[in-house]
Amino acid sequence: MTVTPHSARQGSSQYQAMRDAVVQLGDALPGKFEITQEGIVHDMMSPVGPHELTALRLRKRLEKVMPEELVAHTGTPDVEDEPGGIMRHPDIMVIAEADMEVPEAFDPRTLIAAIEIVSRSNPDNDWVSKMRDYPLLGIPVYAIFDPRTGTGAVLTDIHATPQGPRYATRKDFVYGEDVTIAEWTIPTESLPRYQ
Repeated sequence: MTVTPHSARQGSSQYQAMRDAVVQLGDALPGKFEITQEGIVHDMMSPVGPHELTALRLRKRLEKVMPEELVAHTGTPDVEDEPGGIMRHPDIMVIAEADMEVPEAFDPRTLIAAIEIVSRSNPDNDWVSKMRDYPLLGIPVYAIFDPRTGTGAVLTDIHATPQGPRYATRKDFVYGEDVTIAEWTIPTESLPRYQ
């Protein structure tokens, strides 16, 4: 993973230049590109089998218990807060289908939850950077599943701190336990682990 530093507060033209670069690079290079307040993040590793299987199983389990008008979306586009200088791509986005009817990036304030499956190559992106960015984006629930350790956490209750908005409540879990994401409880048994 590489991070190219910048100050998001230097203006929307700089953010737009980074966004344009991410779009162009995304078509030419493997991996995933996101923009944070530190700059462009490039996770060079493509997701591996356990990562993708975890996303599939979580998506199916959530969609069984959620109302039909909600989806556990695993595709594109990104979520973006241009004034804040942040563009992220959660592994799974719980969102109303009606809120997906947009021409480009999703408004992060329409997400009900963001779910990440920790990558083996860059765990700090999920456990540190996104734990900071998702409350800044106003995403009310952030769930992390870590196939390295068979553990995870659900973060909720955004509140103000001197460092900006942060999650006030963290509920840790171990694979095999039921976990509640927003209003829906799903099992975590048979989620794969990295070897």
